[in-house]
Amino acid sequence: MTVDCDPLIREIARDESLTRDLGDEEARMLIDWVTDWAGLLMEAARDEDDARKLIRRLSRRGKAIGRFVKLWCDPGKKERGGASQLAAAERFAWPLPNHSIEPPDLMHHILTWENQHPAE
Repeated sequence: MTVDCDPLIREIARDESLTRDLGDEEARMLIDWVTDWAGLLMEAARDEDDARKLIRRLSRRGKAIGRFVKLWCDPGKKERGGASQLAAAERFAWPLPNHSIEPPDLMHHILTWENQHPAE
């Protein structure tokens, strides 16, 4: 069953907590990624309740990815313990960077990995 996804996608795109503390480039990448996946999930949803559940899960993952990028790339932090703890708590499967990386590059790396290894 196909669900009208426009209202749900608009809801995600307007959620400021998704992109809080991110730079413009990485925020744009994250919004694009979430809305692209939202459209795919809406096509797979059985009904509106299922669609909302899938969207909540996707939104939560997007917010966690944004927080990870912010924590990992925070110039005021020399240690990345908070980002590592978040990655473990969220069960992120992508490899952690082993060096300093700019936020847009890290966001691109993560979202590319996520697209190649969708959660089951």
